[in-house]
Amino acid sequence: MDRVYSPWRAEHVSRVSNDDSYDADVSIFARIAESTDDADNLVVWRGETVFVLMNLYPYTNGHVMIVPFRQVGEFEELNHNEVFEISITAQFCIRWLKTVMNPDGFNMGLNLGTSAGAGITKHIHMHIVPRWTGDTNFTSTVGDFRVIPQSIEDTYKRLADAARKNPVELPNSQSLK
Repeated sequence: MDRVYSPWRAEHVSRVSNDDSYDADVSIFARIAESTDDADNLVVWRGETVFVLMNLYPYTNGHVMIVPFRQVGEFEELNHNEVFEISITAQFCIRWLKTVMNPDGFNMGLNLGTSAGAGITKHIHMHIVPRWTGDTNFTSTVGDFRVIPQSIEDTYKRLADAARKNPVELPNSQSLK
């Protein structure tokens, strides 16, 4: 597959490979969860048990992921509060993306296990991918490349602003514990 120039990938790979504290047993998501540099890590929003970040390798502009703070590799290992907050946060992500990008639809879901397409199997994460009628993502299949029409930094700024203006509001979840 041909690649369209995306300098943030090289920067990310270089940062991880040059990090002496890198532990292969700790997922990239767990390291991001512990970091305080949300803009550098593209973290759009942080909740009680999960956070939202933009996918550094997006299928389309606005591709976000909802990730539990706790490193969990199996869906059935999530506690009730994590499952609940993932679901509520997905609703807000869709609202933010509609506000910022006005997509015609969404793909959303979890890839559980390598055979299902999970790239990071040791840390569950839900993908939410905005889609547009007539979008050009068929080019991945027929032309071996992807078209990403907006920089990830610009998309991040817009989504983070939408998240600040309309933060996730969880109902009292004390009964779920």
